[in-house]
Amino acid sequence: MELATPQQTPSFVERRQRSLGPACGADRRQFADSRDNLPPAVAELSQAIDRYKLMHRRRFITVEELYQVVTGLGYHK
Repeated sequence: MELATPQQTPSFVERRQRSLGPACGADRRQFADSRDNLPPAVAELSQAIDRYKLMHRRRFITVEELYQVVTGLGYHK
């Protein structure tokens, strides 16, 4: 009786490599699919937030980080 060997498949796939192609990057940003219908000021804010996320490798930002982005655009109380 011969034992069946399971198929050799990798148990872990490294998805952080840059060689994955167009599936990663700007397409995964929060506002990428809805910027066309936004007013210009809102589109500018969403682009600034996405730049901040990419620069700091953050998927989500805190309220303090959002405040930094907003003040970085020149807004003040």
